[in-house]
Amino acid sequence: MLATINSIISYMEKEDYYNNYSSCTVSAAECKCFDKLTSEQQQFLEDNSVIITYKKNETINKQGALVSHIMYMEEGLAKVYMSIKDENLLLKLIPPHNFIGLVAASENENVYQYSSMAYVESKIRQIEVSAFRKLLNENSDFAKEIINILSANSVQIYNRFFCLIKKHSYGRLADIILCLAERIFYENAFSLPISRQEIAELAGMRVETVIRILKEFSKEGLIKVSNKEFEVLDYEQLRKISDNG
Repeated sequence: MLATINSIISYMEKEDYYNNYSSCTVSAAECKCFDKLTSEQQQFLEDNSVIITYKKNETINKQGALVSHIMYMEEGLAKVYMSIKDENLLLKLIPPHNFIGLVAASENENVYQYSSMAYVESKIRQIEVSAFRKLLNENSDFAKEIINILSANSVQIYNRFFCLIKKHSYGRLADIILCLAERIFYENAFSLPISRQEIAELAGMRVETVIRILKEFSKEGLIKVSNKEFEVLDYEQLRKISDNG
């Protein structure tokens, strides 16, 4: 418990957490955990995992299902969401080099707490959960990296939902655009594989509001949008809108 608290505090200090609230759906933490494994442990991981290709819109895991694997995104993009009655709450996006279902690394978690679905064709490494837990028990450096990732993900989720409640629609949408450019596609121009409705789900807004604000951002020269093609033209102004909420 103390290690987890220290990891959260360290991450918050490193990311200047209190001064940079964002509704971004992707944590800034980099996955370096596999580098901590010995050559024998890396081979053990290979022997106890498979890479599966999921088609666009294919379900990766289902909320409430028994946990069998920890999943790691090798290539592609997925969404993680919770279903409550007939409503879906979108929690985050999963770009390459991020985990799905990492909370199931705990032996107290035997069912998936959320579902995930591939936005595009995605390659996912499925690691047998018992093998993953074995590596956590055997390699403290590996376990520490996993704790750091869990801590960073927690901060990101708390931060995101704080912003969804406190920020105005312009600030939330600016957050999402910056998140897509800087943490998912890593370039200012990209082809967006998700619909306006899904952008609205990410930003916690109505789709009509998203369409209107995108038009305003385009008219002001902040972005350029053509169907699914996006280009960020003015990072500085978008960040000001994000900061001001």
